[in-house]
Amino acid sequence: MKNVIGREIPEYIEGVGKIDMFVGAWEKLKKGWMDEVTIPPPNKAKLPHQSKICKTLEEAIIKTSPKDGMTVSFHHHLRNGDNILVNSIEILAKMGIKNITLASSSLNEVHNPILKYLKDGTITKIWSSGIRGEIGKAISEGVLDLPVTIHSHGGRVRAIHTGKINVDLAIIAASAADNEGNATGCKGKSAFGSMGYASIDTRYAKQVIVVSDNIVDYPCIPISITQNFVDYVVKIDSIGDASKIATGSTRITKSPIDLRIAKLAANVIEHSGSFKNGFSFQVGAGGASLAVAKYIREKMKKAEIKGSFILGGVTSYGVDMLNEGLFNTIFDVQSFDAAVCSSLINNSNHIEIPAALYANPFNCGCMTNKLDIVVLGALEIDTNFNVNVITGSDGTIRGASGGHCDTASGATLTIVVCPSFRGRIPIVKKSIHTVVTPGESIDVLVTERGICVNPLKPELEENLIKAGLNVRKIEDLQEEIASIVGEVQEIEFTDKIVGLIEYRDGTIIDVIRQVKHHG
Repeated sequence: MKNVIGREIPEYIEGVGKIDMFVGAWEKLKKGWMDEVTIPPPNKAKLPHQSKICKTLEEAIIKTSPKDGMTVSFHHHLRNGDNILVNSIEILAKMGIKNITLASSSLNEVHNPILKYLKDGTITKIWSSGIRGEIGKAISEGVLDLPVTIHSHGGRVRAIHTGKINVDLAIIAASAADNEGNATGCKGKSAFGSMGYASIDTRYAKQVIVVSDNIVDYPCIPISITQNFVDYVVKIDSIGDASKIATGSTRITKSPIDLRIAKLAANVIEHSGSFKNGFSFQVGAGGASLAVAKYIREKMKKAEIKGSFILGGVTSYGVDMLNEGLFNTIFDVQSFDAAVCSSLINNSNHIEIPAALYANPFNCGCMTNKLDIVVLGALEIDTNFNVNVITGSDGTIRGASGGHCDTASGATLTIVVCPSFRGRIPIVKKSIHTVVTPGESIDVLVTERGICVNPLKPELEENLIKAGLNVRKIEDLQEEIASIVGEVQEIEFTDKIVGLIEYRDGTIIDVIRQVKHHG
């Protein structure tokens, strides 16, 4: 059957169960309470002066009594510099553990070596906000029998609270920790910043291992992970390479087209009606969206406007704006730049926050609900403003949901920035491969060929036209792009569903089907 945005989704999927259909960005939350159960954190005990230290990661994992069918979680703050996930899965595989559910907050190219464990039955199920590299390609080609579930950052917290993800073992990388498991990501040779995605795992996992290459004297301060949730502590040679955090989508663009788009987006913000004293701001990962911060900084100085807070993934640009007094506070769930660490330690207005406070829709109010302006990227966008950030032009999984739908849902002004086409592949289309964020929560699309305003926001369109910006109907822009790039060969898919796109409230907004091979 079709859900409310017209995506064809089965009512029941073998191995998954009955599908809870997406009904609208805010429909499920309107009633104010949730019918889903809330899973309590486990009860545990340790005796006085009992040691948590293990000599090796393997010893710590053995002590947790791993078993077939277990769920293992990781956090991805080291992004492409992560050393922990692959090592841990290799240890579990060597022990003969099968049917693992992998629940990493995201998966990057650095995790490609686990592909062989998807093929041999060590890992049979995956929950994650993003899947890139060879793993995404192999899943798109049907390497797993069960579909992966793609959730948002806020949706991951909600899924753990409600028991959809029931973590048996959380393995937490920290750049500094003490012998009780108090830990931080802000100190040490591998410092990576905020540990916002790890906090929910440590609270709810049945067992928790903290891994660090920097065991410090008790107590480890500042404390991001607290000892009362930690079972075992391990010192290893290296948790990873923090210099690889700012790679790929988190690097500010040098592309002239992307910079032009960023400038246009900054003009949209300036004339939107939301650019005023006290506004709050977030930019997503992605070259053009990160570059918007650079131009907004200039406009704020020129207009002598001071903002309230910056939210979400934080770069050194955000820290500079905090230090210059352009914003009062940064709430940091993920540091996109290791240079952010010193600010987190030394500036009391730069505050590390857990993903639950950042974006969980099932609580009394997450911070994304307080956002005024957010700038996000897109792999594709359709003429109903629905956005795809997961599947590429070849139909394979290669991106991340991240906080896309969380922030789009909460912000007063949600801007999507992207080129109108890449190579000869259109980005603005009549229909897109996969919907992650529904069009009803997107206000403006900014491309190098013009600015399109969602018809749901006529006052905003009027403001931008009055300011002399190049505002166009999205249907006209789509037709112009189609006339330039010509006919694009359609990708063929099989009926097999290889991925579920979970909206932040737990409903299914779309599915990903297996890419068909010929010959």
